[in-house]
Amino acid sequence: MTHYSRRKQWMNGSCEIEERPLQREKKKSEMNENDLLTEESRLFEQLCSTLSLSIAFKQVKKNKGKPGIDGVTLADFEARLDEELSQLQAELANWTYQPSPVRRVEIPKPGGKGVRLLGIPTVRDRVVQTTLKLLLEPIFDPHFSLHSYGFRPGRSQQQAVQAAQQIVNSGKPYVVDIDLSKFFDRIHHDRLIGRLGQKISDKRILRLIGNMLRSGVMINGVVTPSQEGAMQGGALSPLLSNIVLDELDQELEKRGLEFCRFADDCNIFVKSQKAADRVMEKVSQFIEKKLKLKVNQEKSQVAKSDAVKFLGFTVVNGTIAIAHKALQAAMSKIEALTPRGTHKTLETSLEEINQWYVGWSNYYSLTCYPSQLKKIEAHIRRRLRSRLVDQQKRKQHLYRKLVKRGVPQKQASKAVFSNNKRWQLSNTRAVTKAYPNSWFINLKGQEIRSERKLAHWFEVSQWIRLA
Repeated sequence: MTHYSRRKQWMNGSCEIEERPLQREKKKSEMNENDLLTEESRLFEQLCSTLSLSIAFKQVKKNKGKPGIDGVTLADFEARLDEELSQLQAELANWTYQPSPVRRVEIPKPGGKGVRLLGIPTVRDRVVQTTLKLLLEPIFDPHFSLHSYGFRPGRSQQQAVQAAQQIVNSGKPYVVDIDLSKFFDRIHHDRLIGRLGQKISDKRILRLIGNMLRSGVMINGVVTPSQEGAMQGGALSPLLSNIVLDELDQELEKRGLEFCRFADDCNIFVKSQKAADRVMEKVSQFIEKKLKLKVNQEKSQVAKSDAVKFLGFTVVNGTIAIAHKALQAAMSKIEALTPRGTHKTLETSLEEINQWYVGWSNYYSLTCYPSQLKKIEAHIRRRLRSRLVDQQKRKQHLYRKLVKRGVPQKQASKAVFSNNKRWQLSNTRAVTKAYPNSWFINLKGQEIRSERKLAHWFEVSQWIRLA
C-alpha cells in the first residue's frame, strides 16, 4: 500500500485510528473531497488554507498557553482572528512568513534536580505548527512502532506501563533503561529533514520545517540561532521526536527486542543480566553513532524491573506500583503547597491541594496499591496539623486550644509541654484527637481517593516495599 492510499484510508476513516480534527471539521461543514487536498505532493496548498489554519487555532486555543516573544496573547489573536489568519495565509502562500524565535522558559524538574528548558512560540507560529501536525500525523503515525506510546492519538502513558508489566510477567525481568541526554536539544536537523523527506514529497513543507527548526531562541532579549535541536514546547516537536526515534524503534524490532518507548523514555526488556549488558552496549553505540544523539551514562542503567522507574511507575513482583521517586516528588509538592507562615486559610490551602491531588491521583490510580495514595493523604493532613500547631504562638495557647477541642487536660499537657517541636507535635495523640481525619474530610473537604476500590486494586491495608 502506498503512502497516498494509506493517508486516504486515514482521512476517510477506514483505518482503525481515532478520527483526526481536520476530518471532523470537514464532515461538519459537509465539504467535498476537493476542498482539502490530501496528496503529499500538495500538502503546502492545504497548509495555506484559511480553513486549515482556523481548525488549528481552535486546538491552540484549547491547549491554552502563554504568549511568545511578541507578547500577543490568545485573546489578542482571537479578537482579530479573521485578519490574523488572512495575513498568515498570505505570508505562507507568498513565502514572506518567518517563524519567530521561541521565548525560553525554565521549568524546575521534580525533586529539584535541575530545570527543563522549554520554548514558547508566538500564537501565530503555534497555529502554523499545529496545522503542520494535523497534516503530517496521518502520514507518519500509521508507520510508527506498536511499542511507541508517546504523543500519539489513542495512546497513553498508562498503556505503556501496562505493556511493560506484561513483558516483565512474560519472563523478561531485566530492564535496559536508556536515558538520552538533552534529547530535544540534540536532534540533528539534517537527519530529521532526511527522515521527513522519505514520506513527504512536497519540498516546500520540508523547507518550512527547516526554517522553524532554525528560528532560534530568545534569552534575555538576545536571539541565539539554532544549529540543532527541536525546542520542547512547540506543537510540532512531539511528532518530530517520534519521527527521529522511530529509527531506534525499527532497529530494536530488527534485533527482536521487546521494549516500551514513551517519547525519549525507552525501556528494553530481556531475560538475563548478561543479555541486558550486551543490549546496553550495542544499542548505546547505535544511538550515538547512527542517530547522532548522546546516551547519559550516569542515568542509564541495567537493573531488575523493581528498581527501574518508568513514567512514574515501577513493576514489583509482577504488579504496578508508584515509583519511590514519584512518591517523594509528591511529598515535596505537598510541602510547597503548605508553606510555613502563609496568610492563606486552611480552606484555601486544601482547595489548592485538592486541585493538584485529584489530577495526580487519577494518573497514579494505575497502581495496584491504594495504600500509596493513603500515605499521600495522611501526609497532607499532617502538614496541615503542623500548621495549626504553629499558628498557636505560645504553648499555653496551644494547650487551651486542644482542651477546647475535647482533648483531656492531662493528655494535652503531656503533648504541649514537652520538648517536641511542631512537626513532632503534629503526630501526637492529643493533636490528632483535636483534629481527627474526619475533621479534615467531612468539615474541610479533603479529597480522599484511596477508598475508590478500583477493580485492579488490592486491599488498602496491603503495602509494597520499594527499592
